[in-house]
Amino acid sequence: MVNSNRLFNMVDNIPLPGDPLPFNSPLYIERPPLESDAYTEISKPGGLLRIRASHNMGKSSLISRLIHQAINQGYSIVTIDFKQADRQIFVSINKFLRWFCVNVARQLSLIPNINNYWDEDIGSKVSASIYFEYYILEAIEQPIFLVLNELQYVFESSQISQDFLPLLRSWYEQAKQNETWQKLRLSLVYSTEIYVPLNVNQSPFNVGLSLKLPEFNTEQVTEFAQRYELKDINSSNIQALMNLVGGHPYLIHLSFYHLQKQTISFQELLQTAITHDGIYSSHLRYLLNYLQINPELLQAYHQIIISQSQDYIPAQIVHKLDSLGLIKRDENHNFKPACEMYRLFFNQEKLIASDHKSLRIKQLEAENQQLKFLVNIDSLTQVANRRYFDERFQLEWRRMERIQQPIALILADVDRFKLFNDTYGHQAGDECLRQVAQMIDSVIKRPGDLVARYGGEEFAVILPQTDAQGALLIAEEIRKKIKKSQIKILRFSQNNPVTDTANVTISLGIAAIIPQKYLALKQLLAAADQALYQAKQTGRDRSIISLDFRYCQLIN
Repeated sequence: MVNSNRLFNMVDNIPLPGDPLPFNSPLYIERPPLESDAYTEISKPGGLLRIRASHNMGKSSLISRLIHQAINQGYSIVTIDFKQADRQIFVSINKFLRWFCVNVARQLSLIPNINNYWDEDIGSKVSASIYFEYYILEAIEQPIFLVLNELQYVFESSQISQDFLPLLRSWYEQAKQNETWQKLRLSLVYSTEIYVPLNVNQSPFNVGLSLKLPEFNTEQVTEFAQRYELKDINSSNIQALMNLVGGHPYLIHLSFYHLQKQTISFQELLQTAITHDGIYSSHLRYLLNYLQINPELLQAYHQIIISQSQDYIPAQIVHKLDSLGLIKRDENHNFKPACEMYRLFFNQEKLIASDHKSLRIKQLEAENQQLKFLVNIDSLTQVANRRYFDERFQLEWRRMERIQQPIALILADVDRFKLFNDTYGHQAGDECLRQVAQMIDSVIKRPGDLVARYGGEEFAVILPQTDAQGALLIAEEIRKKIKKSQIKILRFSQNNPVTDTANVTISLGIAAIIPQKYLALKQLLAAADQALYQAKQTGRDRSIISLDFRYCQLIN
């Protein structure tokens, strides 16, 4: 037990529940051997630490102590929070890795100099590795403790995840043989299980030390009450509280915070727990609102609340409910509410009320469709974004494999776009991309086809049930339409708006195939990309069909 004479003035200095605790906070409750194991791992050359827990379980407070430990050992500290990254950062792996590397350099007080190490011919992943090995790790003499926080935001972009996560694994593997890489100590922090499919030999989630933050046990909650100097709380009170909220650190902290402030008695706390006047009201309403704007989660949690035996719940739904801290498994491996308070509250709210069920579901579906629209659309060009492209590409690939019909992919790139930007400015460049996107979209007629911004000045078109010849006709229509059109550029002359015009051209690469089990969709993507490269190399302003993926009855 912590000596009360060493505690701060409780009345004036109680940290707010949910805020990370400082590294020296007397309110931090250790969960042995978790902390000592973590300290040992980050002390190892090339160490890798994986910390997983749902929201408000104490990840940030633990990281604060790990950072303090690393500073005491003379390490340099870098923390990357993926929650702070703009959505556009996840457009392509090249953009993502450049953002990542520049952030690391700046936190180490280094001039980024990234262009000196970046080479498009060898790819962004190799460039990032070279940048770290020959610039970052060479420039910093001491070990670097690199904390990658909120990594679940990377999971949401499958294309980024499937490149970035194996890259982290490769850095860990290099540290086994390369002294330079041994200076890098990684900590991966996330709130849900990884649900991106990765090869077992490429995943960073089966190496290093894995820590899942557990709930507090009875002894730890008792210790927490003593550190809060709650002299009137006895073992029966603690058991009653844990019967209601379990050992969830945030809910326990919230309870003790209000009891210490004397804003509520213990009996009132229990009696008003699931009411609007209770101390948990804001937390419960936040969870309820989140479920209501995500109908798939709402339906699944309703099933968990009312049923002892459950139908199949998709893994991604399970991961999201788990990351919110809403579920745990019982002794029969079925899911159940994470604590009794959740069961009581959500049962009371009747997540899907029978008398309003149809109307409410329709309302939720409409809201969800609007949210999906906003999430899936590129804000600049108003066509589909890369994330939605990845999802649809996988779905259409599987559908065409099932019905044994061809699928065609067109990759298109605005020619000499950097020169356009340098000549007319980035604002005009953005306007150019908007107009090009809309011209491409105007050519695509079928509702099942998709136009997406693939990244930067590159666009993609998915054409289900289309062979190479059909895709070529569409590509040529796009190319000719853009070539004969003029991009309108607004500028100001003597404070008066003036519209200039400019011409651009576009190069297109085409690939088409009937999907087979021995083929991967990334092969079709690579073939279209190679065809686009050939179009660029042979003079631009042309459409070229892949030599390898050119399915068509008329083309052999």
